[in-house]
Amino acid sequence: MSSSKFKQDLPPKGGYAPVSFKRIPARQLVNTPILIGGQIALFLFTWPMYVKARKKFEDHKIEMRSATMALSPMLLAERDRTFLKEIRINRDWEEEIMKDVPGWEVGTWFGEPIYRTSDQWMDPHFDEYVAYARPIAQNYERHRKMHVSGS
Repeated sequence: MSSSKFKQDLPPKGGYAPVSFKRIPARQLVNTPILIGGQIALFLFTWPMYVKARKKFEDHKIEMRSATMALSPMLLAERDRTFLKEIRINRDWEEEIMKDVPGWEVGTWFGEPIYRTSDQWMDPHFDEYVAYARPIAQNYERHRKMHVSGS
């Protein structure tokens, strides 16, 4: 095996060129008065568009509020109607299931009223309300309440 001749890396003859440490400022593309004038011009150009969009947004908000106020009574009535239909279904099921029990009165516990209130409505407990509903509806309602309450 032939051996190669050792060669040392050295600086060039006469040395390296001097390093410049002098600060070279960046070239200014646009001066400050032009920037400020451009911002003012942009503001003056876009301000009417902003005012128009804001007015449109406010009109839409008023329209949606009016629609909500107009539809709320109907939606509440439908909700109450559905609730009462479900209560009626529960009473019919109770009547059907307990028909063979002597002395059973629908809506009572062996003739004793469940709630001792004559002048106000008592909402049934959730489990009573969905007692005869499909299991998927029961689970949906339980999970919906859990997620709505945030627990």
